[in-house]
Amino acid sequence: MINSINWFEIPVKNFDKAKKFYETILGAELQLMEAMGMKSAFFPAEMETGGIGGCIIQGHGYEPSLNGALVYLNGGEDLGVPLSRVETAGGKIILPKTAIGHNGFMAHFTDTEGNKVGLHSMK
Repeated sequence: MINSINWFEIPVKNFDKAKKFYETILGAELQLMEAMGMKSAFFPAEMETGGIGGCIIQGHGYEPSLNGALVYLNGGEDLGVPLSRVETAGGKIILPKTAIGHNGFMAHFTDTEGNKVGLHSMK
C-alpha cells in the first residue's frame, strides 16, 4: 500500500457556492459530475500515477461539519497563497499558517458550508 487514503469527500449544501469557494482558493477548476442522485465536483488529482483524489459532494446523508475527520488539501508550493484567498472567498481562517517542524506548514479554515478543512505545504 502506497497511501493510507485514496479518496475523500467534503459534504456541501450550497453546491455552486462551495464549488466557487474551492476553485477560488485553489486557483483550479473542479470537474462536475452527477451520479446516483448526487452532485460532485472533483479536485485536481493525477489518479493514473497514484495521486489521491477527492470531491465536494451534495446528496442525501452528506452533512457539512466542524467535527469529524480533518482533510488537508495540498497548499501547493506555499500554503500562504490559497490561505490568503480563504476569507475573501467567504471562508474563515481558524488556525493561521503554522510551522510543524521538518513536516512543513499547516493551517485550518472553515469553508462556506461550515466544514473544517486543512491546508498543508512544505513552505
